[in-house]
Amino acid sequence: MLSENTTNLAEMLHERVRLTPDAVAYRQFNGQQWVDMTWREFAREVGRWQAALEQEGVEPGDRVAICARNRVEWALFDQAALGLGLVTVPLYYNDRPENMAWCLNDAGAKFLLLDDGTIWPELREHATTLARVVCLNDPVAGDDKVRALDAWLPVAGQAPVSGPATQEDLATIVYTSGTTGRPKGVMLTHGNLIIDVARMSKACPEIIDTDIFLSFLPLSHTLERTVGYYIPIYVGAQTRFARGITELAEDMVTQRPTILVCVPRIFERIYNKIQEGLPLGSPKRALFDKTVDVGWKRFRGEASLTDQLLWPVLNLLVARKVRARLGGRLRYILLGGAPMPAHLFRIFFGLGITFLHGYGLTETSPALCFNRATDNEPFSVGRPLEGIEVKTADNGELLVRGAIVMRGYWNNPEATAKAIDAEGWFHTGDVVKLTDGRIYITDRLKDIIVLTNGENVSPTDTEQAILSDPVFEQVMVIGEARPRLGLLTVSQLEDTKELCDRANKQLHGFPGYARICYVTRLEETWTVENGLLTPTLKLKRNVIEQRFADKIDAMYGGKELC
Repeated sequence: MLSENTTNLAEMLHERVRLTPDAVAYRQFNGQQWVDMTWREFAREVGRWQAALEQEGVEPGDRVAICARNRVEWALFDQAALGLGLVTVPLYYNDRPENMAWCLNDAGAKFLLLDDGTIWPELREHATTLARVVCLNDPVAGDDKVRALDAWLPVAGQAPVSGPATQEDLATIVYTSGTTGRPKGVMLTHGNLIIDVARMSKACPEIIDTDIFLSFLPLSHTLERTVGYYIPIYVGAQTRFARGITELAEDMVTQRPTILVCVPRIFERIYNKIQEGLPLGSPKRALFDKTVDVGWKRFRGEASLTDQLLWPVLNLLVARKVRARLGGRLRYILLGGAPMPAHLFRIFFGLGITFLHGYGLTETSPALCFNRATDNEPFSVGRPLEGIEVKTADNGELLVRGAIVMRGYWNNPEATAKAIDAEGWFHTGDVVKLTDGRIYITDRLKDIIVLTNGENVSPTDTEQAILSDPVFEQVMVIGEARPRLGLLTVSQLEDTKELCDRANKQLHGFPGYARICYVTRLEETWTVENGLLTPTLKLKRNVIEQRFADKIDAMYGGKELC
């Protein structure tokens, strides 16, 4: 049995291979069919990748980066690097090349595994520390730094090594989304990640070696990496890599996962699709609503005898059909990354779909608390993991201390000192209520919008960029717990489509998820006198959202403008 005392992440893989060498570890689509790989086969491939990396002259502690979609090669590279004592730097696959280059340069990365070689010419202009780039697809010819994967790897596999790293050594640098200025590189050790995995697995013993994970959230996101990739190694479960978001619905049906790591946005889309076939006032809608009502009462332990008698019929006619769209055998959805609208919890629990809602940050490896299968209060984010201390500051901010807290921010001691105080408490920036040992997120100290896909956006940075166009007199970006960003603005220009286009023109240097999709133009100027600005002329965001709530709801109920 694996334990949190494992020396390093590579040793965790070695133990898994020793225990279940012939069990299937991974499955992915090769362009024609789904192909399985056992733990033994995977380990030999890791050894092959290590031999290739060693030819590059890398030394323990060197940083090596990866920019790729979810696939078995991502795991092979990560495990090979970890076994050699290297520090992996994951990059977001859909990020802009200049943003990737900044992270590469800041980390001093010597090596990059690049999924899409077509972006290398643009990336090359900005990245200065790389000595080797290996491309999985479309390598650029005529560049001495660039190699195709097949040409770079040796012909034969070999036994992997677990290397010199200890739990105290750095395993990865994960760059945050850059919500305020440049991204910060979160330093996570082998121990941070191993202990988070071990204590999550202990708190949820229902996740076992017969489970099947479907991996589709980016592995560059620490939630997917820890929960959807390292936990399956720890418990011996199988991971299947989805082909992509566009094929996710089909892959859910054909691959039939039992465990899903997810963000709320996916279930917003599913619910919207369900809604399209349920007109208000129709018999189908009435039947659906009745199913949700009875199912929710069953989950809460409040079902009457009549409800219990009705459930088998409602399950057959409605709930089971919805679950079939998700493969038909999902046991748990490990939910994090963003807040889930309360009505969606009621709907999907009512349909017999069980979420284990949790919370954490990249800086906490990431999971610091979550709901257990036997102690599930979905409107909370659960109880802390074993051995993790939590408390609230005088302003209600959640403070965390324990073995899962990061070492600090790479090359940024000032930011580290602001985040972790002298007594070792990490300041999360989230305001919480602690009730009966559970954590309820109530507010955010940080000026950050969290979209339902888990992406973070700094409204201040975004607004400042938009205001560089003088057509905008006042602006406020909104989008908390919503799928897309919207904009409230005071402007003489009346055409909201043109306002949307002009806003996004100012945001050309921002990540794609920071695009404005909805605009509402307001007639009333925001002033101190009407209560919409502070005496120092800052936006009273909560007051503005409350005063214009109807307009905001109408805006999001309409079509995207951009």
